[in-house]
Amino acid sequence: MSNDDLFRLVNGFARRTPWLHGPMSAYATHGIVLFAALLAAGWWIARGHGSEVMAAALWAPLGVLLAVAIDQPIVHAVGQPRPYAVLPHVLVLAHRAADPSVPSDHATVAGAVAAGLFFVRHRLGLVAAAATVLMGVSRVYAGLQYPSDVLTGLLLGAIVTTLGFVLAKGALVSVVTRLRTTRLRSLVAARA
Repeated sequence: MSNDDLFRLVNGFARRTPWLHGPMSAYATHGIVLFAALLAAGWWIARGHGSEVMAAALWAPLGVLLAVAIDQPIVHAVGQPRPYAVLPHVLVLAHRAADPSVPSDHATVAGAVAAGLFFVRHRLGLVAAAATVLMGVSRVYAGLQYPSDVLTGLLLGAIVTTLGFVLAKGALVSVVTRLRTTRLRSLVAARA
C-alpha cells in the first residue's frame, strides 16, 4: 500500500467519523502541550531519584530542542508538499500550514519526548509513547500529514534524543552531581 493510499484510507475513516473531528483536530494542533506537561512530570519524578535519572530528565527537553533544530533544515531541504496541496478532495480538520510536510515537527517533538522519558521512568515513557502514537494518528486523521511524514518525525526525534543522551550522559550526571551541592539543589533533588 502506498503512502497516498494509506493517507486516503485514514482520511476516508475521518470522513466517516465526524464525532471524532473535534478531539482529533484539537489534539493534532494543541496536543503538543501534553508533551510539555510530560517533560515537567519527568523532572518532578527525577528529583526523588539519583543523578543519572535527573540527568535524563534534564536531557529530555534539550533532546527535543536538538531534534527540532535538526528537523528544520531537513523539512526545507526535502520540501515535500502537504497532502492537501497535492491530493484532491482531502478532508482537512485544522489550519492549513504553508511549510513542507516531512518530517512532521509535531511527531519529531513527540518522538523526542517519549524517548527521553524512557530514560527517566519506563512507565512515564510508555505514557509518552501512547501520547506519541495518538499524535501521529491525529496528524494524519486531521489531513495535515502523510503517514510517512509522521513516522519520519517520530524516528528522528527518538534517535536524536537517544543518541544525544548516550553521548552526553556522563557530562550531565557530573553537572547534576555538582548542582546537588549548591544552592540550586532543590531544582535537581527533592528535600531529604
